Parts: sequence; C-alpha cells; structure tokens
Amino acid sequence: MREGRGKRLAKYVPDYVVFDLETTGVSPAKDAIIEISAVKVRNGAVTDTFSSLVNPGRTIPYAASAVNHITDEMVADAPDITMALPKFLDFAGNDVLVGHNIRSFDLLFLDRTAMQVTGKGIDNDYIDTLFMARNCLPMLSHHRLVDLAAYFGISSEGAHRALNDCLMNQKCFEEMAKLQKQIPTEVCPRCGGELVKRKGRFGQFFGCSNYPACRYTKNS
Repeated sequence: MREGRGKRLAKYVPDYVVFDLETTGVSPAKDAIIEISAVKVRNGAVTDTFSSLVNPGRTIPYAASAVNHITDEMVADAPDITMALPKFLDFAGNDVLVGHNIRSFDLLFLDRTAMQVTGKGIDNDYIDTLFMARNCLPMLSHHRLVDLAAYFGISSEGAHRALNDCLMNQKCFEEMAKLQKQIPTEVCPRCGGELVKRKGRFGQFFGCSNYPACRYTKNS
C-alpha cells in the first residue's frame, strides 16, 4: 500500500464498517475485484448492508470461481468497478474499516483500485481481525475466518462470498472484543496502533506496529 494510508488500530471501536472483496486472483497488481460487500455497524450492531457483484471485463479464472463460486455468467450484467466502487466508498465514508487479513490483501486491492477510479487512495483507519485473532486466540493452530467462526460457534455457511464473510466477521469481531478486554494491550498514544516489543542496539523497547508511518517508541 502507498505511504499515507490509514493507520492500523489495535483496540475495538463500536462504530465501524466491515468489508470484504472477492477477486479474480491474489495479485493486487494484476487481478480485479469481482465482488465488494460491507456491513455498517453502530454501537456493536449491524445497521445497514452493501453488496455488489462487479464485472471485471475479463474471464474469471476457474481457480477463483472454485473458491468464491462467482462465474462469468453471474457478473455479465453487473456494474463495472467505476460504478460499483464509488457506491461502496459512499457507504463506508470515513468509518474505521474492519476485515480479515485486509492489511495484506483487501486493502491492497482497494487502495490501488481507488487510485485508478477516483485518483485518491484509501485513508481510513482500519482494524485487521487476523492480527486481533492471533493476539486473542493464540491457542488456535490456524486463524482463518472460518476457524474463528468455528471457535465461537458461528455459522460459516456461505463462506467466501463477500457479504456472508462480512456478517461472519462482524460477529467474530464482537466476540474477540470481549476477549480483548481481558488481555493487556499497550496502545500507541500517537496513532492508536499496537505497541510491540522489539530488540535494538541498546536492548529491548516498545515500538509502534504502524512503523514506519509512526515512529513512536518507549522503553520496555
């Protein structure tokens, strides 16, 4: 992602937008969005939803369809990204964005595509529930969204379709927020990111997980 992007936050917030993308592949530089969905949450409860298939203007590879079950026929009459993305951006507004593995995947696609469509990238602060899961549920051998859902007894039916994943992740996020209250987490006073222990030339110290965008440090 480009410099100047939004900050990754460590602590739960009650008002946010969960979003998820389905794509033609795993490369943000080469592949395209074929579905974008989101749920708006206020005070921990879903208040609105957004979902749109997207016509990528290319054939969807078999490997992608095998995962998300989205076919060329399904997107044939769908809007292209120049029509779908602005509607999502209006829906999300300036809210904190929440999603699973979004730092390494969804935000890369979203930021690049927003730059192409609107000339402006994504500046929203965000919470990646993959990082949250690793912190709250270290006993799990895997931290996929379906693993979290299974742990909390949440249905994963319809997984890998964007809106279903959003609704599933919203429930997991709220459950993890309860666990997070029991785990001491140091928060960066400058940007709201998580402080993590690091080792430097002069010993251990705490540094912001949003480095290099935030260079806050404190002695351990």
